[in-house]
Amino acid sequence: MVLLWLVGMATDYVVGDDKGWTTDFNYTKWANDKAFHVGDRLVFKYKNKTHNVFKVNDTEFKSCTVPNDTQPFSSGHDFIPLLTEGTKWYICGKSDHCANRQMKLLIHVGSPAPAPAPSAASHSFQGLLIAATLAIASILFL
Repeated sequence: MVLLWLVGMATDYVVGDDKGWTTDFNYTKWANDKAFHVGDRLVFKYKNKTHNVFKVNDTEFKSCTVPNDTQPFSSGHDFIPLLTEGTKWYICGKSDHCANRQMKLLIHVGSPAPAPAPSAASHSFQGLLIAATLAIASILFL
């Protein structure tokens, strides 16, 4: 039930919007007006021969260091779920793309987004669904 709620409330954020994951784009500015929550996903779209994505820590992010013990995301259309709260860091590990071409992203992930208040229509539907379920159960088990 909780998983369904999270999936229903989740947002997919295409990193860089229509520009995608590319060089010479300000990802700090892009992320500034976004409210990332547990359950959301980052979608990295890029040319897979030209770029990749590494999830890194703060130190690796600041120095643009590719971690030795991690495989990059490299499909060109990567979905990265945001499973926990906190700061997340991502870089491109190709050439000088992180250090000199701005291919680095830092985001802050908050708790799951609050559910919207149920409408009167959804209450009616829920009541109808419960009644139908009880009717079917009584037919099957009585």
